Formats: sequence, C-alpha cells, structure tokens
Amino acid sequence: MTRRGTQVARLAAVGAAAGVLVAGLALPAVGGAGFGFVAAADGVNLEPADLVEPPPAEVTIMRDARGKEIARFYEEYRQVVGFDEIADVMKTAIVSIEDYRFYEHGAIDVEGTLRALAANLRAGKVSQGGSSITQQYVKQVLLNSAGSDEERSAAVEASYARKLSELRYAMGVEKKYTKDQILEKYLNIAYFGAGAYGVEAAAERFFGVKASELTLPQAATLAGAVQDPNATDPNLGRAQRERLRARRDVVLGRMAELGRITAAEAAKAQATALGYKGTKLPGGCESSKYPYFCLYVRHELLSDPAFGPTPEARLATLNRGGLTIRTTIDPAAQAAADRAIKKWVRPSDHAVAAEALIQPGTGAIRAMAASRRYGRGADRNEISYNVVADAAHGGGTGFQAGSTFKTFTLLAALKQGMKVDDGLKAGAGYRAPGYAAFRNCAGENVGDPTHTVTNDEGSPGWKTLRTGTWDSVNTFFMELEQRVGLCESVTMAESLGIRRADGKKLQEYETFTLGINEMDPVTVANAYAAIGARGRYCAPMAITRVTDGNGKTTRYRPKCRQVLDPAVADAASAVLSGVFTKGTMSGVGGIGRDAAGKTGTTDDYAAAWFAGFTPDLAGAVSVGDPRGSQRHKLVGVRLGGRYHGAVQGASVPGPIWRETMAAALRRVAPTPFTPMDQARFGGCSEFCRPGGGDPADQERRDRETPGTRDQSDPEDAPGR
Repeated sequence: MTRRGTQVARLAAVGAAAGVLVAGLALPAVGGAGFGFVAAADGVNLEPADLVEPPPAEVTIMRDARGKEIARFYEEYRQVVGFDEIADVMKTAIVSIEDYRFYEHGAIDVEGTLRALAANLRAGKVSQGGSSITQQYVKQVLLNSAGSDEERSAAVEASYARKLSELRYAMGVEKKYTKDQILEKYLNIAYFGAGAYGVEAAAERFFGVKASELTLPQAATLAGAVQDPNATDPNLGRAQRERLRARRDVVLGRMAELGRITAAEAAKAQATALGYKGTKLPGGCESSKYPYFCLYVRHELLSDPAFGPTPEARLATLNRGGLTIRTTIDPAAQAAADRAIKKWVRPSDHAVAAEALIQPGTGAIRAMAASRRYGRGADRNEISYNVVADAAHGGGTGFQAGSTFKTFTLLAALKQGMKVDDGLKAGAGYRAPGYAAFRNCAGENVGDPTHTVTNDEGSPGWKTLRTGTWDSVNTFFMELEQRVGLCESVTMAESLGIRRADGKKLQEYETFTLGINEMDPVTVANAYAAIGARGRYCAPMAITRVTDGNGKTTRYRPKCRQVLDPAVADAASAVLSGVFTKGTMSGVGGIGRDAAGKTGTTDDYAAAWFAGFTPDLAGAVSVGDPRGSQRHKLVGVRLGGRYHGAVQGASVPGPIWRETMAAALRRVAPTPFTPMDQARFGGCSEFCRPGGGDPADQERRDRETPGTRDQSDPEDAPGR
C-alpha cells in the first residue's frame, strides 16, 4: 500500500472511531446548503498540488556611495536569512510548540489532523487546528500572495474545502523541499507581532539581536508569539506582554516535557524577565540621515518602468522586493554641506537654505542638504517636501534663480564668437527698443518697451563680458541678451538641463537672463557642473546599482552628452573665476583652488543664490521663504542669529557654498581649469570699446568720472 493509501486508511479508521457514520473516509464538505458528506476515499483528491511561492515581502535597503545603510523601505519588515543563520534553539523551540513530530511525519500529521477533525465534526465547524508546520507555511504563502481582500479571506477561511486545498499544497511542498528547507521558509515568512515578519526581523525588533544570537528564553518567546501575534504583541501594552510571557513559559515547559531542555533549564528561563526592547524599526526617508537625497532616490525608482509597468507595481517592488540600492551620495560631502548650512541658517528661521553638490562629468549627486529637517511640517523646524529638488522628485515650485541665469547668456555670447573683452555700453536703465527686440523660441515678439530694467545704483558706461559678469550688471545683460538673442539664451540653458522646478515650460521673456524662472538647487548645480566638465552635460544621477532579492545586479552608468564646445566652457570658466577675485564674491573669497561661479539675487530680494563649480565638484545654494518668497522677502531678517538688511547672493548663499566646497574637497587633489584659448577668446574684436585701449582700464576711468553711478546690481555688490 502506498504512503497516501496508508494515511487515508488510518484517517478512515480514526474517523470511524470518532463517530463518523460511513464506511471509508468521511469528510464534511461545506457548501451553500450546509454540511454534506463525501463517502469514498476516491472522492477526496489528496494528490500533491504545486504551490506558487512568490518571494515574501522583504525590506529594501538604500546605501550610500561607501555601502553604509541610509534608509529602508518595506511593506512588511522582513529580512530573509538562511537556515544556518538561525540559532538552533530557535528551531527547537518552534518545532516543540508548533509541530513536535515535524521531522517524523509527512505533509500531514495524521494523528494531529484526525484529533482536530474529530473535534471539528462534533462541533459542526472548524474549531481546532492540528496544522503541521508545512501546512502553516502554505497558509502564510497564500495569505502573503493574496492580491485582494477576498483572496486574503479565502486564505484563512474556516472551511474543509480550504483545509483540503491546504493539504494538497502541503504534500507538494514536502515533495519539493527537505524538512530543513521548509522550516527555514516558515521561520522567514511567519509574523511574530510588533510589525516584525520573519525570525530575523523579530529577533531585532524584540531583543536587538540577530536570529543567530537568540538565547533560550528569547527563542521560546518568539516561538510562543506565532500562535496569536496580535494578542501577544508586546508593543501594544502590559496586558499583551503578560500574555506573551505566559506563552513563553508554556513553550519552555513543552520543550522540557519533550526532553529538548532540562527541567532546570526551563525553570531558569521562566524566571527571567521578558526582555522586550522594542528596537525601533528603521525605514522611510523621514527617519533617514539624508532625507532629501532619500526622497530623490525614491522618486527615481517610482518613475522608472524598469521596476514595474505601473506606479503601483513600482511601489510594491520598492516596499516588498528586498532590493539593495547603492547610491551616489558621499557622506563627507554631505557632512560638509550640513555643517555650512547649519552655521548660516537655523531650522527655526523663516527662510530655508538648500544646497546640492554634483560631480562634473558624471552627474552624480554627492549631497543634498537643507536648513530644516524633513518631516510632516508640524512646526517651523520641519518642512514637508524636498526643498532641494524639483517637483518630479518630491519638491515644490522652487525659487527664482536670479542672476545665476546670466551665465547662460554669457555662454551664448561666447558660442557666437564674442571675446571676453568685447562689450557694449550699459545704461542706468534698460528698455527694449521695440516689441520685436526679443523673440521667444516660438518666434513670438515678447519685448516690452514699457518696462524698465534698472540697477538700484551704478554708473552708465562700457562693460565687457568679463566686467559685466563680475559686477553682475542687469542692464548690461539685457543689452547682451538682445544682441545674442533670447531664444539662444533659452536654448543654451535647456542644453545644460535647465527645467523649471514645477515642471512647467520655461518662461521666455526678455528678463529670462535675470533669472525669472523658479528653480531647484539640483538642477542649477547640475547645469554649472556641465561647465566644469568642459561642456559635457550629464543627467543628475543618484543610483549606481540595484541588486534584487534574487541577487541579480543592474548597474547604472552616467547619461552624458557633449553640449558645449570645450573651448567655450573654458572661456566661461575663466570669466566666472573672476567673480571670486574681482567681482561680487571678492569680499567672501575663494576656496584655495580653481573655482568659478555666479551670485544671484531676485528682484526685491525675494530669494538669493550662489552657483559655482570646480572641475571636481559643483554646487548650488538657494535661500528663500517657503511661505511665499514674493510675499516674504529677505529684507530685515535674521538668519543663523545674524541680522540682514537684505539677503544677497554673496551674503549667505556664497559663504555657505564656499565653506561647503572647501571642506568637501579637502582631501581631493585640485584639478585646474583648462586655460582659455587666448587666440580665440582673448582680447576683443568688433565689439571693442570705441577709442581702443585696455577695456578694464577704460571701465575703471569711467567709474572714477564724477557724476556717474555704479552700474552693478546692488544685490551682488562685492562683499555683500
């Protein structure tokens, strides 16, 4: 007789002894009309069935560039471990209390099952368990793979139809795996309470140890918890902890009864305190050390079809897939940004400082920092969105970028063949000479001759690409943009990855070069990084590789393209370097190596920026009031304990950038800029100042002429 036949025969015999009124196997079949009977053994299909076993939900771990964990994501907090990574005492405890004959019987523990069946028949319902560990594993798999409430209800339904199906699946599992493998799978899928799924998570949550380190009383506690994890959840209060302790003692008593431990060992373990630690479950960006970068990565994954065809599928992959995500963030650079921001802007200040650091030539995001911690925004010390990034990565609408956009007009002029000492005469005020003076990229006239652009103080006179940039002269850049073309400035910016923070189309008006578009630090820093990489633009990159739950690794490479003639980028770097020595940052100073950048302050001091780069690292800092920068200007404010009559690009963002970069690059060998091609960009051409002579000398004499006013933008005045 086959093993299955023997089991059926034994089942029939015990069934008859229990009062079953038919010859052969009789099992109640629950249907719509109530109880019916299946009168023959052949009527019950006890053939093994193949159980579909989707991997149980596992924790996804995010790591920094050095491999250190920075965040976790999960729907069920679980870490799957191997059989050898589980303490033997844990295996003994769970088998002793849940299925002490586990290693002796097959898929069905006939004696235990028949005891339960007899009791259930007398009761007229399923009132007693009797499931083997294998059957319990099957039940957990069905429950975890359920995609709807109906499927979840069916997985735990108290019916004989469900029980028979469970038995068939259990037979298939026993045919497929060894006993040790089944026990390993069960311990990794079981829920222990307190939000811990699987024995590794439970050991950490309950006792702050690994599953391999569990002691006898700890193992007995966890073994006792699986019977009714909600009723014995120690995180819910004293009553639940008392029930858990009582259940632990039952397990210890059973282990002693079976001879797995001595009576003395059981008594000693029963005398110990429960020892529940309630170790906090790590997870989510809110609890990450790098919350803004974490948010950025999370949104990258949720928008990538490689992780699922729909947003819902991608979220499931993130929360259940057990991924290991290696990222680009550099702890040293992040610490440098955090320290600099903390020095200049406090969490309690109304305005918020935000900074992003990006590696030229790769687009790798090295740091994302802000003066407020990320949270639900319950108080002024928190902010509920990613203030460092754009809306596509959890950010908001950003802040107007101000004079940092003048760099794009400078690049357009150099691309068109202007030399660094070419210039034009800038007035105290600028008005478009006609409606057709500026055309957007759709060919539409956008010039407004009724609007005057001014500098609050300054002298009319001749300005060159160098000196106009160093002093950040608004009227000069309006004249320059008129000459090179509005669309050319816009196209240049777009080629460097410039997009509005809110995802809308760039505003293409004549004041584009003055930074009227709202931006985020990541986007601006990345545009400047492309100049530092000699015109090689790389999309912002946050992830370097992802390893899935099966150990398959996908590597991510920089996505780059050459968007600028390297010589044009070199010339722009040469001009922008002077911002530190002769321009708006001269009062702040450089960082002891080749560096270039541009200050920026918006109209009426609504926001302030600094963006700059070296060949090794680029960064952008914004300061603005998230309550509404146009309503809450940076005038008469206190930041970091210091009073500011008006916050300018060089007064707060510039020092933050300088201190960040000096610290972040301290251990990085300096890379010099490639010298400007003097033959191509040095001196001046047809745009030389009338009368000849050195343009810088001419401008110095102009500034010294009585009765003239300094033309430079007051927001960007040197040292301010």
